[in-house]
Amino acid sequence: MTTQSLLTQQGFKFPLAVDELGAITAIGGDDRIRAKILQVLFTAQGERVHQSEFGCGLLNLVFEPNDAVLAPAMQFTIGQALARWLADEIVTDAVHVSSEGEYVLIEIVYTRKVDLRQQAVRIQFK
Repeated sequence: MTTQSLLTQQGFKFPLAVDELGAITAIGGDDRIRAKILQVLFTAQGERVHQSEFGCGLLNLVFEPNDAVLAPAMQFTIGQALARWLADEIVTDAVHVSSEGEYVLIEIVYTRKVDLRQQAVRIQFK
């Protein structure tokens, strides 16, 4: 597969959406990879019928105390899940988790394998 065909690959939007014509919304490029990252993060293990190990259980950690143990646990869990499920498309360069009061901020820095461009995804929980 050529670099150009990988850049133009289409995938389903996450969360799944339907356009005005009733078709499932497709996305490509950076948006497609970001959607895949969100799918891994927000899918609980056991949620998918034919891929019961898919996901990282991030939402299970949301109810844990926001203390010094939570950030390293989230970093490890996220890093392992991305390495397992998206290793064909990205290299996870860094996962940063910081907490301030009742907020948890997650930043994932990754490099796209197809063109070696570095990108980042940021998610904030309350």
